[in-house]
Amino acid sequence: MLSASSQPNFPAPFNPNNNNTTANNSGSNESKKRALSDEQIYQWLSELVTGNNRERALLELGKKREQYDDLALVLWNSYGVMAVLLEEIVSVYPFLNPPVLTASVSNRVCNALALLQCVASNSHTRTLFLSANLPLYLYPFLSTSARQRSFEYLRLTSLGVIGALVKNDTPDVINFLLTTEIVPLCLNIMEISSELSKTVAIFILQKILLDQQGLFYICTTYERFHTVASVLSKMIEQLNVPADRSNQQNQDSGSNFAVSHPSPLGSSGRLLKHVVRCYLRLSDNLEARKALANILPEPLRDGTFSTLLQDDPATKKCLTQLLQNISEA
Repeated sequence: MLSASSQPNFPAPFNPNNNNTTANNSGSNESKKRALSDEQIYQWLSELVTGNNRERALLELGKKREQYDDLALVLWNSYGVMAVLLEEIVSVYPFLNPPVLTASVSNRVCNALALLQCVASNSHTRTLFLSANLPLYLYPFLSTSARQRSFEYLRLTSLGVIGALVKNDTPDVINFLLTTEIVPLCLNIMEISSELSKTVAIFILQKILLDQQGLFYICTTYERFHTVASVLSKMIEQLNVPADRSNQQNQDSGSNFAVSHPSPLGSSGRLLKHVVRCYLRLSDNLEARKALANILPEPLRDGTFSTLLQDDPATKKCLTQLLQNISEA
């Protein structure tokens, strides 16, 4: 266990609910400065490429992500930068199996991944990012199952790069991902990882399902559909434990408990929101709808999550629509 004084400085995790994606509309915000006009950016790029102070350069450049609309363009077009970021990623592979990744090594590669996320977020570099097959270099990180904190952050930050790709609902991104192993990788993370990683993984799955090709891919065979539905069902089982506890507390404390004591299950609520939306999207497929009529978990039918959803009318509406859809199957 890391002590407070030795906590590594991991980059902020990807937030699926944050619509302020850095550099998504490069050049559209006049109030933001240009990376091209910051001499310090070039100093850190030089340090990054020459290797004299690479670890510090990764950290400092990562801090600049929210300041500049055009940082992704500078990173992509600066000589040697993308090669260095790939070198940082590949150099970590030997630590994955056996799982001997230290916090400092994880922190360093996560800073490199944060810069990749910047490139993946930008509308001008996203297609180039895909054409170079760069997401595939992250899949060894997503394939890990070690529970140590260093591995958890590595998975979470890697998911953040994929999350940045899918966030803007670009069909080319979904088509690319469907040719890879991203769906089974996300499903595995949804089963074994922390709640933060699960939330980003199911966000990616939801984005894939919302695309017509993605829904077709999942529902093409019963095996694919059943695999996805089984993982979603397991997540409902896991969420059902704190939901039952919260409902019991309400009963024990009286009807005013929920008003006077806000629910502490905010993170679980966010996870449930994505689960319900995935089920709802699956129900748009007629064959999947028929199957869901038989296999949809009972807690979604009997009001188990009413307390958890009391302040989330949008998700309550989605759940109502889901139940109506399967009743018509």
